[in-house]
Amino acid sequence: MSRYARLAFTDAVRAMQVEQGSRPAHRAELGSGVGLEPDPLGERERAFIAARDGCYLASVGETGWPYVQFRGGPPGFVHVLDERTLGYADVRGNRQYITDGNLRGDPRVALFFMDYATRTRLKLFGRAAVHALDEDPTLAARLDAPRAGGRVERLVLIEVEAHDWNCPKHIPHRYSEADLARTHARLDALEAENADLRARLAARGEPLPP
Repeated sequence: MSRYARLAFTDAVRAMQVEQGSRPAHRAELGSGVGLEPDPLGERERAFIAARDGCYLASVGETGWPYVQFRGGPPGFVHVLDERTLGYADVRGNRQYITDGNLRGDPRVALFFMDYATRTRLKLFGRAAVHALDEDPTLAARLDAPRAGGRVERLVLIEVEAHDWNCPKHIPHRYSEADLARTHARLDALEAENADLRARLAARGEPLPP
C-alpha cells in the first residue's frame, strides 16, 4: 500500500469503497512494508511543483473544521528544497491568519497542485512548520526569489509525508495568461511563416492555395 493510501484510506474510507464496489481497485495489504516511510519527491513531482503559480492548502483548526486557502505567486514560489521538503515565503494577506493559527495546534496539511491546461493534479500530505524570518537568514534569502509580492512575514516549511497523482476526470480545461501568451506567440509565428511562403509563391508566379 502506498504511503498516500495508508494515510487517506481510513477504516471508514475502506468500508465505503467496499459498499461502492471500488475496493478491489484499491486493495493492498496494510501489513506490507510499502508506504511506511514518507514519499520522496521524484523528478516529475519536483518539476511539476516548480512550474506551478498557485496551490490549494488545507489545514484543520481546533474546532475540527477544515480550512482551505489558495496560495499564489510566480512559478516556483513554492520551493522544492530537497526530496522531502517544500518551503515558501508567507506574505501578508487579509491578516486573518487562519492557516498559520491552525498550524499551531495541528501541523498536518494537504495540498493540491493543479495544472488545468493539461488537467493534471498532484495531491500531497505533509507537516508544516512556521519560522520567523530571523531564525534562518540563509533560508529566508533562498525563499525570497521567486516569491509572491508583498511583505514577507514568516517562512513556512512543509515536510512531505505522501503524494499521489490524480486522474484528469472532471478537471476542467483552463488556461493562464502565460498559456494563452504562448499560444498567441505560436499563432503569430505560423501566420508570419504562412505570409512568407505565400509571398515566395507569388514571386515565382505560382498559384496560391486558397
